[in-house]
Amino acid sequence: MSWSDVTSGKLAEFRRYWLHLNRLSEAAQNWLVNASGVDELATDALLQEDTRPRAVRHGKGFLINLRGMNLNEGEAREDMLALRMWASETSLITLRAKRIQAARDVENAMRDGDVPNSTGGLVAALAEALTNRMEPEIAQFDEQADEFEDQLLDSDNRLPRSALSEFRRRVLQVRRYIMPQRDALAHLVREGAQAGLFTDYDMLYLRESADRVTRLSEELETIRDRSTVLQEQVIEARGEIMNQRLFVLSIISAVFLPISFVTGLFGVNVGGMPGLHSPLAFAILVGGLAIATVAMLALFRWRRWI
Repeated sequence: MSWSDVTSGKLAEFRRYWLHLNRLSEAAQNWLVNASGVDELATDALLQEDTRPRAVRHGKGFLINLRGMNLNEGEAREDMLALRMWASETSLITLRAKRIQAARDVENAMRDGDVPNSTGGLVAALAEALTNRMEPEIAQFDEQADEFEDQLLDSDNRLPRSALSEFRRRVLQVRRYIMPQRDALAHLVREGAQAGLFTDYDMLYLRESADRVTRLSEELETIRDRSTVLQEQVIEARGEIMNQRLFVLSIISAVFLPISFVTGLFGVNVGGMPGLHSPLAFAILVGGLAIATVAMLALFRWRRWI
């Protein structure tokens, strides 16, 4: 359909329809507020700027917010995109601010003839497509954590200071939405069957998506814990290197402390200094300092300080 078909009321000719709209479009916003038939509370929820994943039964329909990976070229994968839905028996209205590849996957499947036979089936298909797109991205997080562990085990490689912090930030940003998405799908599974929006066949797909999202959230928890341990190891390794350097400096300072004292004492410019007129005094002084240095090193070795 064209946009004029939507605004002219042609939607009434269809027993069931799906509209996928740009949330930032002023025309789409005006239609949703004035002509969609969706009440004001649901409309405000669909158009609000910031959302978190949730699924709420509202009247005869469901207000659903889910998140998907940002697979648009040149953008960060972890900047997850919101897919807002209003699902009723006869209609599914979805809104997005940027292109969501999962919605295109479902659209292409429908054009190929794989059309869900209910609105609930279409919601389940979208949830499954969003999950399908998440799995390889989270798998890459797991592989990146493995690479960081290998680098830490290899003494010849040093992990860049900012790499692990950036990795943790990305993992936490995805986890921020995966955890509530797991709860939203679980709630949708509980409420959907009672509302009659989902058939038993639809519920199988929805339960599978909910289970997969739960597994992905658990993987993210594990990756987050691994990254925390890795960062602690990096901090510990750097602290150990710093302690070794300070230890070397302390040994050097301890060795040269008596030498500095003696040379400082003999460097005072006053009368009565021993050996002032003796040609052997300098050689005796240097020899005494060398013997003192060897004695200090032997003492440290005996005490197992070095």
